[in-house]
Order: sequence, then structure tokens, then C-alpha cells
Amino acid sequence: MKIPTQASGPASTRTGSTLVIVLWVSFGLVSLALYFGHANSIELRAADQRAAGIEAFQAISGAARYAAHIITNLDTPGVISDLSVAPTYPYRAEAVVIGESRFWFIGRDPDRLSTGMASQELPRFRLVDEASRLNLNTATVEMLELLPRMTPALAAAIIDWRDADSEVTEMGAEDETYQRLNPPYRCKNAPFESVDELRLVAGMTPEILYGEDLNRNGILDPNEDDLDLAEPMDNRDGRLDPGLFEFLTVHSRQSTLRADGTARISIGAQGRQELAALLEERFGADRSNQILGTLGNTNQVPASLLEFQLRTGMTVDEFVQIENDIIAGDAQQPATGLVNVNSAPEAVLACIPGIGFEFAPTLVAYRQSNPNRRDTVAWVGEVLENAAAIEAGRYLTGRSTVYAADVAAVGRFGRGYRRVRYVLDASEGILRIVQRQDLTHLGWALGRQARQDLEQQQVMSRTSR
Repeated sequence: MKIPTQASGPASTRTGSTLVIVLWVSFGLVSLALYFGHANSIELRAADQRAAGIEAFQAISGAARYAAHIITNLDTPGVISDLSVAPTYPYRAEAVVIGESRFWFIGRDPDRLSTGMASQELPRFRLVDEASRLNLNTATVEMLELLPRMTPALAAAIIDWRDADSEVTEMGAEDETYQRLNPPYRCKNAPFESVDELRLVAGMTPEILYGEDLNRNGILDPNEDDLDLAEPMDNRDGRLDPGLFEFLTVHSRQSTLRADGTARISIGAQGRQELAALLEERFGADRSNQILGTLGNTNQVPASLLEFQLRTGMTVDEFVQIENDIIAGDAQQPATGLVNVNSAPEAVLACIPGIGFEFAPTLVAYRQSNPNRRDTVAWVGEVLENAAAIEAGRYLTGRSTVYAADVAAVGRFGRGYRRVRYVLDASEGILRIVQRQDLTHLGWALGRQARQDLEQQQVMSRTSR
């Protein structure tokens, strides 16, 4: 009998074709599954990033309220001491935990800002005194000219931008200059509302205004010290050129109120009786009469609190006891633009008449070696001759009521980085937010160490699950 053999014709071919089709369909389905799985994974990560960003913004809002609490509850009104030197009201400023978020107050070191900082330096974390800067709306052209990177023409253009008239200051700029630009615009002829507004002033460039500090964190980051490999342009000298931005403000104001909310006492003729009562309360009748006797008649009114202290012969310890209770000039009108000698960098102090480049380094060196004096203006008289101190006193203060809280924050797992800068003004007795600026677009500003710490925390969090 003949045994039949296995067919190898058309039926076998159909079976092989079916297998190929099935394989291709399976491959397509697997590809689609992988594609949608990958897309969902990306969407999940994006959603997680958005959630972390929301957490960071909420942490920043909490940090702003925390900063407001600090400013309104100081042991000595108007004085936030450097925590590394003499803490009078300790507050946390670095990697402060709120739920799964953390925030930082990005600060400055005024004693080193003028001289530059090495790229290895860590950011300083603290609130920043707005009175440590020169006020764009009150500084004279001569004071502005002494700032780093400033030119006489640019200083004159700044004066023309803020004054109310259309007369051109020598080397300055008014409407005819701005009308020739493309697109043309007019000279403002009104006070500056922000330092960033300087970008509109004739002769100003981003390099002059912001220097090498692209992310405005007060230290030299790697991309700011690499020549032309990455923005910004720099000279790779290992030192930070912060530009004009670091030395200017529009927010410095002095309070006219005492700690209890009542008006300060004028050292002028109109406040002489109240001043006598205050001095007698603090130092007794005999010492009060001695102090008042040195003032002479009421026509000889000291132009500043520092001049008052020097003319009366009060000791620094005595003066500190009444410094927050008295005011030079009109007790109803807050002084604008006074520079806090205890927090201003050398470059700003050098702009003050009576100080200049000759004595600014001496003042910085003195306050570094005498941290216990950084709550008053009176110590300036121990460094400068009387005539120079009296001249400088018109522009100086020892305390401040306006601070910047430059808050950076991250959400869960160190993600969702956000940064917002607030300016908080307590000069009118009730704290107000007078500026809020989102700086997230400037990029990471916390330095390498903070990034490494966050990465290490993420690793520890994953391994602990």
C-alpha cells in the first residue's frame, strides 16, 4: 500500500503567510502599546512636574508670609542682624521645609559684593535690605557717576528720565534722543518704578545693567565664568561683575512711626518739648538738660540723626536707646533714599558725600570687626572726622523698614523649581507688598551644593521605599 506524504503545496504557503501577518499585527499592537505607554509615562512625569511646581508656588507664598512675620516682629525694629554674627531675631533662610516643599531666601553678602566672589562661593541666604542700595529717584548725578560701570552720560540720562522737565542735562537725553530710536518712544519725565526700567534709558545695555550675574543670585556660577561658551558674556577672571542692578533700588524709605505706632519725635524746633520729655524719661533730668543745652537755639537744627548725635555728644549706647523714637526733618513725611550704613556694600558707600572711595573700605572694615554696632548709624562718627560724618549723615541711616524676599522653592522630590522676588515695605506701620516679580525664567539660582543635596535626598527617598 502507498503511504501518503505531507502536503507542501498551497495550503502550507497559506499557513506561513498567516503566521507572518499575525506576527506583523502582534508587532504593531506591541508598538502601539509601547507608544501609548511611553506617552502616558511622559504625561505622568509632566503632571508630576506641574504638581511639584504648584507646591513650590504655595511654598513661596508661605515664605512671603514668613518674611512679613519676621520684619514685623523684630527685637529691634528696623534691624535684621546677620545670623552668623549677632542674631537678634533668628530666622531660617535655607532649605526651609513646608510639607514636601522647600524654600530659600536668596541673599547677598554686602561685605564682599563690591569686590567680587569666586565661582566656588555658595549663595548667601537671607532677606535683603533695600536701603543697602542707592535710590534711583533721589541719588544726585554726582553720586550715580561713582557707581561701577556708570558713565557721566548715562548718569545724566538717568536724571533726565526721572525729572519732571524736558530740559536736557549736560550729556543727558530727552525726547529728541528717544524719538530717533526704532521704535521711537518718549522720555518718561517721572520717577522710576523699578530698576528694570533702566533698560529704557539712553545708553543703557544689558551688560551694564546686569553684568555677569545672569540669574541675579549674587555669586559667580559656572556659565558666568566661561568666556563665550554660554550666556552671559564674561571675562573668565573668577570674579563676579554684578552690574548696576545690584547697587540700585527704588524702594528705600524710612518709617516715621515708633514701635508703638505713634509718630516719631522731630529733632527740629517743633518737636523740642517732646524731645525733652523723651530724653528725661530715658536718661533723667540732668542728662536731658545737658543734651538739650548742646543744641543751642531752635534755629540750629541738625540735618540728620548722626549730626544730632555728634553735636549733643551722646554716646553710641545712649543714642541707640532713642534712635527709633526720633526723626530728622518732617515727622509726617518719610525720608526716601537714605542708605543703611550697616548693610550697604562698599561700592554704594563710596557714592556717599563725605565717604567716597577713600573711606568706604574703612567703614566696611570697621563694621566687620565690630558686629555689635550694626544696629545704629552712630558708630560712623567713630570712624570719620566730624565734618565728614556730618556731611555723610544727610544720606545715611542705621535701620531699615523695606526688605526684599527673593524666594526660590522646589516641590516634591526637589522638582518644580520656582522663584519669586517680593519687596516688603513696613514704613507705614502696616506691611505691604510693593513689588512681586517672577524670576523663574532666570534659571537655577541656588548653586551646586543645593542641587547636590536635593539629588541626594531623592536617592535616599527612593531607597527607603
